[in-house]
Amino acid sequence: MIEFKNILTPCDLSENARIALPFAVDLARKYNARIHILHVFDEQLLSPIYFEAGGTSQEYYDKLQEEFSTALKTFIGNTNVEGVEIEKKLISGNPFVEIVRYARKASIDLIVMSTHGRTGLMHTLMGSVAEKVCRKAPCPVLTIRAPDFKFIMP
Repeated sequence: MIEFKNILTPCDLSENARIALPFAVDLARKYNARIHILHVFDEQLLSPIYFEAGGTSQEYYDKLQEEFSTALKTFIGNTNVEGVEIEKKLISGNPFVEIVRYARKASIDLIVMSTHGRTGLMHTLMGSVAEKVCRKAPCPVLTIRAPDFKFIMP
């Protein structure tokens, strides 16, 4: 019998990432599972302008920690999460590596995440976090594509 006790929903706090949340919430209700919302702060994506102004990655991370609760409230938005236990986590590192590491450490049974639908050069340069997570995750991964994404044949 399939049983989910811990469902991980990685998020970059974008509108696109929010697409996966209702799926995770619905599954959590059906299986009486806990949802883990994980945001991975990637230092490598910080603007060089931030450092030129004298900022450090630790200062930025501390500021992000302070604003994380507010950002999550905005991220959750109108999604009804009543009755669902939610654990929120902010960590620093490479997103796909930290998602897989967290899934192992927290005994995650299912990862529910959105895909960004990058194609062509953007996919080649940046890769796909969802694709890497699918290949390396210690559990099943449910990927949710944005409903308005249009696939273009190569």
